[in-house]
Amino acid sequence: MAKRHVVAVLAFDGMAPFELGVVVEVFGLSRPELGDLPWYELRVCAEEPGRELRAVGGFTLRAEHGLDVLAAADTVIVPGVAKAEAEVSPALVEALLQAHARGARLVSICSGAFALAATGLLNGRRATTHWRYARALAERHPGIEVDPDVLYVDNGDVLTSAGSAAGIDLCLYLVRADHGAAVANAVARRFVVPPHREGGQAQFIEAAVGEIGPGDDGVTQSMTWALRHLHTSLSVPALARAACMSERSYSRHFTRRNGVSPMRWVIAQRVAASLPLLESGEGTVDEVAAAVGFDSTATYRHHFTRQMHTTPTAYRKTFTRAPAHS
Repeated sequence: MAKRHVVAVLAFDGMAPFELGVVVEVFGLSRPELGDLPWYELRVCAEEPGRELRAVGGFTLRAEHGLDVLAAADTVIVPGVAKAEAEVSPALVEALLQAHARGARLVSICSGAFALAATGLLNGRRATTHWRYARALAERHPGIEVDPDVLYVDNGDVLTSAGSAAGIDLCLYLVRADHGAAVANAVARRFVVPPHREGGQAQFIEAAVGEIGPGDDGVTQSMTWALRHLHTSLSVPALARAACMSERSYSRHFTRRNGVSPMRWVIAQRVAASLPLLESGEGTVDEVAAAVGFDSTATYRHHFTRQMHTTPTAYRKTFTRAPAHS
């Protein structure tokens, strides 16, 4: 049986429980729906294992493992620290550096970026944190390029995410990088969240083709129809006909419902539909572009890079690598 990938998450006095709960939900639950896929082994760690730790909300918890276990893990996750302005414990810094030296993947959620920054591993690199802490992180660590506008940043060995809910996005991204899109989607469904959140903060986040929500109105019907015909030459008139609406009325109702224009939505869905094709490693980029309805590879590359913040070729290289847990 394959060795299970160990994920260690830090617990500490004064922590908010949400981020810890996200990590437990993604990496700590058993996954019988995934068959015999070796899932992660989660270990909750603290500087003083066994000691009662107060959590925001008026309850306490105890972590079974210490920093020695954290330093020996394959992935180490630091949730938001209790006080962003406080000095990071030298013992924690040393454990993080030991883990990194062993080849572990270091991950922060929200203000946990301050702990990773204290190691010096983010110097000369791009990172993110909750927008309210971005200026403080940049001032305290001027060697870091702090980007407050993204959900998360992947530097390969060190990853940082924005506010608490962005931890969900980053954890699902880790699952996707390790096991592929189908497994990440299955985890997201059990979590009852979309595989990503729409917007300009793509950072390799999967677009959820088919996530159009309930409804039997004309706009919803046209979206369902469009998802079945992405490979064809779609247009606003064609979508309006599928909705049995005039073009003007359709565009107005569509934009009000979705926050984007019909053709911008179609482009996003085409890019999303291309992801599993790229991940499969089959077919050229030209063939993928044609399969999802782009009229040229240049147009596909333009929209893909704009939406995903990387190129189709680089994306394929990232997500067709061998699974980390095999």
